[in-house]
Amino acid sequence: MATYITQDCINCGACEPECPNDAISEGDEIYVIDPELCTECVGFHAKEACAAVCPVDCCLPDPKHDETESLLIERALKLHPDDQQLKDRATKNNYPSRFRQ
Repeated sequence: MATYITQDCINCGACEPECPNDAISEGDEIYVIDPELCTECVGFHAKEACAAVCPVDCCLPDPKHDETESLLIERALKLHPDDQQLKDRATKNNYPSRFRQ
């Protein structure tokens, strides 16, 4: 499932540079995550990087976007077609993922 940012966001911006997919942007009042770009950091980190740096814990799993690890790694590969390290990790089925903790 994609991650989303709740209304508790204090608009600090800590999350935006942490996203490997550029899925986070500044909205009208709070930061927002594009679910079509969010991979929950599968392929890059063992947990969502935005949630790890959020000072108010407002980056949460979005129940409206329930997605499997395989779909998320597939999306990561599509978003990063030139990332050979990601391709190698995916081919070996040895990549960071919150699903593997």
